[in-house]
Amino acid sequence: MLISLTLQNLALIDHKEISFDERFNVITGETGAGKSLILDALSLCAGERADSGIIRHGADEASVFGEFDITDNPQVADWFAQHDRVLEEDTLLIRRKISNQGRSKSWINGVPASISELKSLGSILVNIHSQHAGLELLKPQFVVDWLDRIGELGELKSATKTAFHHYQTLKKQADEAKSQSAQRADRMALLSAKLADIEPLLLVNFDDIEAEYDELSNLEHLMREAVESAVLLDNDNDTPSVSSLLARAMKICDNNAGSKTFNECSHILSVAQEHINEAAAKLYDYAEQQLPDEARLDELNTLISLAHRLSNKYHTPIKALVADAQNWQTELDTLGALPDNDTMDAQVQAAYQAYLTAANALDEARINIAPDICERLEARLLPLALPNARCEFAFNQKPAEHYNAHGKYDIALLFSANVGMPLQPLHKVASGGELSRIALVMQVMVAGSGEYHTPTLVFDEVDVGISGGTAQVVGELLRRLGKHQQLLAITHQAQVAAAAHRHILVHKEHGEQTVSNMQIITDDAQIDELARMSGGVNITEATKAHVKSLLNDIRHADEMTANIPLEELQNFHQSNHD
Repeated sequence: MLISLTLQNLALIDHKEISFDERFNVITGETGAGKSLILDALSLCAGERADSGIIRHGADEASVFGEFDITDNPQVADWFAQHDRVLEEDTLLIRRKISNQGRSKSWINGVPASISELKSLGSILVNIHSQHAGLELLKPQFVVDWLDRIGELGELKSATKTAFHHYQTLKKQADEAKSQSAQRADRMALLSAKLADIEPLLLVNFDDIEAEYDELSNLEHLMREAVESAVLLDNDNDTPSVSSLLARAMKICDNNAGSKTFNECSHILSVAQEHINEAAAKLYDYAEQQLPDEARLDELNTLISLAHRLSNKYHTPIKALVADAQNWQTELDTLGALPDNDTMDAQVQAAYQAYLTAANALDEARINIAPDICERLEARLLPLALPNARCEFAFNQKPAEHYNAHGKYDIALLFSANVGMPLQPLHKVASGGELSRIALVMQVMVAGSGEYHTPTLVFDEVDVGISGGTAQVVGELLRRLGKHQQLLAITHQAQVAAAAHRHILVHKEHGEQTVSNMQIITDDAQIDELARMSGGVNITEATKAHVKSLLNDIRHADEMTANIPLEELQNFHQSNHD
């Protein structure tokens, strides 16, 4: 929802901030007063092209500042996530600056933004329908989406989209597998050869192999060292040994066992003697073993040599080869698990048939519901000065290669406003005023379905070509739609302006330099403006009385239609005015 706009040096505006109601806002004023500047400022916030000609005479730059309430707006939250931006508050601030040199700068919540970012975010925040630009609502994809919303075909639409994307994914995988089948076979052969190379190393612990080889290759020397160590610990000859010297020390301690210290030392030495005897026995056993097994030494040497050769071959440390082998095996298993081309082709064909089934169901439902939706659209155009309006959906099947997530058909909304004239695509035959009214009715129907998504909807002169009772119907429709949706509308019709929840008047002030001023008007000021719109220059008491009656009619209509569903409101107006 748009909270406020601040305009600085924009055309005839020097500086102005204007706030908006969350419901229906109208902008009025005499021709040339600058009513469209609000739409221009909002368009700049929404990423539209900037023209340096819009800068106020004598100023170096112009700027606009838009504040939006985005509470509970998942589309904006998704946009921020997709663009790696942080959204911390429920208020969104957009700033746009245009220089005399034609340069434009933009910021979103104080962070610089590109025009493409601003444009994509702007399409979520606001939908502007002007007399001078193509209506977003009437682009081909909108027509399809609108038909599906009104026809309550969301489940069929979602199923078709999901089935198409699944088919596309499998087809892409199959195509890639076919183009890479030769490379895959070569890769699998290479991985198998690598694994066969290092298989002997996978069955052993290389650290243990190296330790065993080092010991066996030095066994004779180690045996001699064991003998020498054992003799020093204990021997049967006259050479002093640790055991004999320890025995003498123990005897001295035993002879003085009455002393606490000697007694404790006697126990300690006794334990030491046990450990020394155990060590000496192990050393004698080690020294008396057989000489090294040459076959085992050869086996260990072969493993170590293989490890170093493979390390050089694959340019990988020996200990890392085992981890690499695990990765090679995983990749080989993955490649081997891929289905063959025939299997993948069968999967793709099954997915395509599933898509066709879903698309056929969606298209059949669209074709069946389309006439009823057209009747409802025509009925709601009748009280809007389009009594001879005829609508029809045209379904043209695409070539099979152009089927997509939206179905098998190109769908266009055909229209004719005059008796005897053929139906043609809407954008080719409808005038600007007709397009605006059709767009309004389409929005009313969507809002009535409870599926409206665009926060702010803007109409530029939705009342072109209508007057009197028709204008009053349009005003009352906009007022009711405003209870579901924030609206802004520029209007020249008092009946439409009287229906607004907020009335913004734009007028010129002539001093040293002409400026446009904008203000929210109520009470007498609003009555005077509505009287001007109704009666021209000479405002009489009768004109004011008519305006007051019009405002009373609006309040009365609010009470009378409070419980009438939005989509049925026109039927009420038509019967009431009849």
